Formats: sequence, structure tokens, C-alpha cells
Amino acid sequence: MLSAHPDCKVLIIGQAPGTKVHATGIPWNDPSGDNLRRWLEVDRELFYDPKVFGIIPMGFCYPGRGKGGDLPPRPECAPTWHGALRQHLPNLRLTLLIGSYAQAYYLGAERKGTLTETVRNFESYLPQYFPLVHPSPRNRLWMRRNPWFEERVVPRLRQTVWEIIGKFDV
Repeated sequence: MLSAHPDCKVLIIGQAPGTKVHATGIPWNDPSGDNLRRWLEVDRELFYDPKVFGIIPMGFCYPGRGKGGDLPPRPECAPTWHGALRQHLPNLRLTLLIGSYAQAYYLGAERKGTLTETVRNFESYLPQYFPLVHPSPRNRLWMRRNPWFEERVVPRLRQTVWEIIGKFDV
């Protein structure tokens, strides 16, 4: 469920594979991935080019189902593997931190009191990190309550990523 090449410039840190991703073995191969690609305004071919986008989840296997949805990523995966994997990504310029688990692990005490406030203050984490809400369709209510995300954050996300990957002259 991970994909990265030493040449990748943007690393996507998500939660853990869901059932569809687990079944196909392709990361972000679900409606959440469709939303993420829409936010980035990139097609599947570019998104899955490991020389452009690296993909490393917080948990490497489907964690199972709980009462409110999927369980959290297994806690041993990120501490065991992320540091070692990131050492092999010398050209990395930006890490997208998708969801609260990635933000807690990478931002630690630097994150704000809530995921919403951390995402709202994304600029304070640049140029190294870009915190995002999870693109799951389950977050429709969050999206409706926070229209500033699509108005302000998504355009800046596109601009930042495109400048790094050279998609367009922006």
C-alpha cells in the first residue's frame, strides 16, 4: 500500500488502507482518492507516478472495522517504518499530512487544538508540511461547515504542489 521513488518530490501520508484499497492493493483507489486527485487537479497517471508522488500510509494494512467506521492505523507502523523510508527520499520537498493521525505523528505539539484549526492554519507548516482534512466522502458535513477549505486551501494546495512538480508555470 505504499509507493515511493527516490526522485519523488511530494509525499502523501494518509491513514491506512480501507476495504477497497486493501482488496485492490492500490493506494487511494477509492472515492477518497478521487477527491484527493480532484483537490490536486491531477489525473490517475500522474498521481500514481512514484517519481512524482510518494504514498506512505500511517498504517500499512487494513486495521479492521469498529463501531464508527474503520479502526485507527496500527500504532507500530509509522514509528517502525516512516523514518527509514523517508531517508530514501532525498528529493522530497513537501509532505501532505492527511487526517488527524498523520498530523499528530508529524506535527506533534505544533498542531493546533483541533484538526479544523490545524488545516485552517496550513500556511504555518509550509514549506515542509501541508495538513489536510481526510478527503473521505464521510467528511461531507465537515466540508459544508467549512467552505473556506475549498475556497482558500484547495487552490493553495494545487499551486504549491504544481510549483514543486512542474505541472504548470504558475
